[in-house]
Amino acid sequence: MNTPKRYTITAALPYTNGPVHIGHLAGVYVPADIYARYQRLQGKDVLLICGSDEHGVPITIKAKKEGITPQQVVDKYHEMIKTSFSEFGISFDNYSRTSAKIHHDTASEFFKKLYDDDKFIEETNKQLYDAEANQFLADRFVIGTCPKCGYEESYGDQCENCGTSHNATDLINPKSAITGNTPTLKETKHWFLPLDKYQDWLRSWIVEGHANDWKPNVLGQVKSWLDDGLRPRAVTRDLDWGIPVPVEGGEGKVLYVWFDAPIGYISSTKEWAERTGNNWEPYWKDENTKLLHFIGKDNIVFHCIIFPSMLKAEGSYILPENVPANEFLNLEGNKLSTSKNWAVWLHEYLEDFPDKQDVLRYVLTANAPETKDNDFTWKDFQARNNNELVAIFGNFINRVVVLTQKYYNGLVPAPGQLSEQDEDTLMLLKKYPQIISKSIERYRFREAQTELMNLARLGNKYLADEEPWKVIKQDEERVKTIMFVALQIATGLSILSEPFLPFTSTKLKNILNVSSVKSNVDSPWNDVSKNDTLLKPGHQIGKAELLFTKVEDSEIQKQLDKLTASKKANEISNQSVEPQKETISFDDFTKLDIRIGTILEATKVPKTKKLLQLKVDVGIDVRTIVSGIAESFNPDAIIGQKVSVLTNLAPRTIRGVESQGMILMCDTPDGKLAFVEPDSNVKNGERVS
Repeated sequence: MNTPKRYTITAALPYTNGPVHIGHLAGVYVPADIYARYQRLQGKDVLLICGSDEHGVPITIKAKKEGITPQQVVDKYHEMIKTSFSEFGISFDNYSRTSAKIHHDTASEFFKKLYDDDKFIEETNKQLYDAEANQFLADRFVIGTCPKCGYEESYGDQCENCGTSHNATDLINPKSAITGNTPTLKETKHWFLPLDKYQDWLRSWIVEGHANDWKPNVLGQVKSWLDDGLRPRAVTRDLDWGIPVPVEGGEGKVLYVWFDAPIGYISSTKEWAERTGNNWEPYWKDENTKLLHFIGKDNIVFHCIIFPSMLKAEGSYILPENVPANEFLNLEGNKLSTSKNWAVWLHEYLEDFPDKQDVLRYVLTANAPETKDNDFTWKDFQARNNNELVAIFGNFINRVVVLTQKYYNGLVPAPGQLSEQDEDTLMLLKKYPQIISKSIERYRFREAQTELMNLARLGNKYLADEEPWKVIKQDEERVKTIMFVALQIATGLSILSEPFLPFTSTKLKNILNVSSVKSNVDSPWNDVSKNDTLLKPGHQIGKAELLFTKVEDSEIQKQLDKLTASKKANEISNQSVEPQKETISFDDFTKLDIRIGTILEATKVPKTKKLLQLKVDVGIDVRTIVSGIAESFNPDAIIGQKVSVLTNLAPRTIRGVESQGMILMCDTPDGKLAFVEPDSNVKNGERVS
């Protein structure tokens, strides 16, 4: 498809079990928005679609934790996410939600079409069941060891460590996430999409058909799945939250969230069409439409194997032209974690930096995890703002506007004879739209943004070379030409920056007063490459304003302190304190004879990892004690160590050595052991009472 008539661009539906963080933005929403804004500037018919994913087990788990209903959970986070996206400048044409009636109807109709066309397999098999909770354990209601990588906290539908998707029954040592019990197996009926029937078609369509234009990480994961062999995938679940299965025998069951969620793209398009009076079908059923899915790498299997197989089975929909999935973004060297509050939340960022939406967009694009996992740090955020946006982009614009106001009262001067430097600079300016386009069309947004900044660098270099503030004293006519050229670069930046820095673009257009300037060609983007004069002589520009302001050390320290507090809170919450043992009487307590002693000798017990054989002077005698502390202490390092010893414990033979007491120890937060250590002045044999 060389010349698509229209673009349907989808961004992965965020789960409404929490706010959006910078990992979501870098992986999905910023690149999707850059691409959509760029195509609109090209004059293309673009529809950027998204919505809240409000079904699935994470929602119900969140509701149980907070003691509210699933509907209350999704209502809370849907509004938070939708508002945050809007304030951040993500230009969705429609942002819907999967709890909407139009989505329930669309997903139900899609299921019934496949059901009526005999595209499903109906099977009764055994699924994991928690008898105490009286519930089947779908997806994240069960945790166990991943059968592929051995990760011990894999979910029932997907391992977050290796990205493998699997069934709950594949888990090793599964545990109920509700009660902690080991589940049993119980028979239940479900419908399955036989993915194995689409295996050869998928290999031909993706691995062979898109080998040259899809990202290597996407192709690699798809090929791995296909090489392992596809199996039928359940499209229904035994849950009470979701879209009810709309056929006979589906009572008490709902559509699997990864069957209903991607249909949310279609229902959101329908919602847009109803709201605007348009026809939704061309955006999903016309071969002249280019369909693109922007996602994170954990969603590759669903968007490249399951959803295309669903569309193929239905028969009337177009297939995605590309699925430019990104890798993951880390935060200050550690994996982003919602449960550990190790994240930069979008709604909190907007509160702390209400006028710096574009700064975050810029930094996330500069660090975009396009080919590998990348890292966000607050120091880098500060450096990129101060050293690049302020010092390069902002500095150039400020100098141009200030000098134009100073020399010509804000009127664009008429140029004289262009020098070779002037002509070369204007020619380079006209090449930048094509340079940036080439990168964007290949989904290399980091590279594209770098080229945008190179245009700002070109402007700075031009002014530095020509030095109009010096030339004005000798040749006023020459300065008119210099400023004319500089103003053309500034206007080019106001247009080409819009996909990356939309708020900055709007502000710059207002300063230059170019919003009222009519385009002489087919699109604003092509104005820069085809229009010899972007800002005509005599045009009145506005007053100078700072496009960007510096980020101070105190602002960065506040963010680092917030992360430090999160880390400490996690350390405290991870310190498991054992429950109190059964109550004893005072008489029982008085029977314990605990004395202060000193370790005289310490050797490892042969053929053991944990045991040390100790000689301990407890005042009344020297005891042999076998203690399981070898993994925490070096024998030589504890000679002379003061300890507390339970002396009247009945002797016990351990590995052929009679142990005549017990050293009292306690656990440390890092999982090590520590001595219950008395004051150094206390003598051996003194009782602990």
